[in-house]
Amino acid sequence: MYKEIMDKLDLIQKKNNIKILYAVESGSRGWGFASKDSDYDVRFIYIHPTDWYLSVEEKIDFIEVPINDLLDINGWDLRKALLQYKKSNPTFMEWLSSPIVYMENVNTAQKLRYLLVDYFSPVHTLYHYLHIARNKYEEVMSTDQVKIKRYFYILRPILACMWIEKNNTMPPMEFSKLIADQQLDLSLVSEIQKLLEKKTAGLEIDVEPKSTVIIDFLGSKISHYEEYLKTAHKGKSSDYTALNILFREALRDDWYTHAK
Repeated sequence: MYKEIMDKLDLIQKKNNIKILYAVESGSRGWGFASKDSDYDVRFIYIHPTDWYLSVEEKIDFIEVPINDLLDINGWDLRKALLQYKKSNPTFMEWLSSPIVYMENVNTAQKLRYLLVDYFSPVHTLYHYLHIARNKYEEVMSTDQVKIKRYFYILRPILACMWIEKNNTMPPMEFSKLIADQQLDLSLVSEIQKLLEKKTAGLEIDVEPKSTVIIDFLGSKISHYEEYLKTAHKGKSSDYTALNILFREALRDDWYTHAK
């Protein structure tokens, strides 16, 4: 699949006259708990030549490729990505720590990682992960048989909330790092490990009866963060200055190098 993904990214560049600055794996493969039949979720950031941005009309600032059974690929224009970064968009910030990188312009990626300390909002990110966890938890509670993957779609955002509460930094993408950062009850860890082994060895549709240990843990943590956020302070937001500089440097340096 690596060659197919790289070929697809190269074709996207040529077809759209863009330069891809950063392309990574997100979803279950990036998180570290893919099943045998999990698809590939490729996300990328790109830039156009400078003249593309110098126009009156609004233009489409994303690229989507038709999804098939194995590959889900789409990307954001750099300007759109930076606007989301300014808002401390957790999805985009996660991409910066993906363990699977297909393409990377080192200058741009390193600058974005360096600026995380200024643009990361703990409260905004906590809301994001709690919202995901709560919605998925309600789905699980409405059924007796649970798809194994659904547990991890709740566990990961809850562990991300725990990471933020403990470290006040952007959580890593990988599930293994999130769980290693916490001192969890041994019975809970054992149950999670058992389900993790089943998920990675099985299929996306595999189901299990409800796990009381995991359900109780998730319910208590969701309640905790609902209360926690009632008194959390958002803090001040950073301005556009550093992002404007990064954007202009990418247009000047990265596209020029690409054009050569």
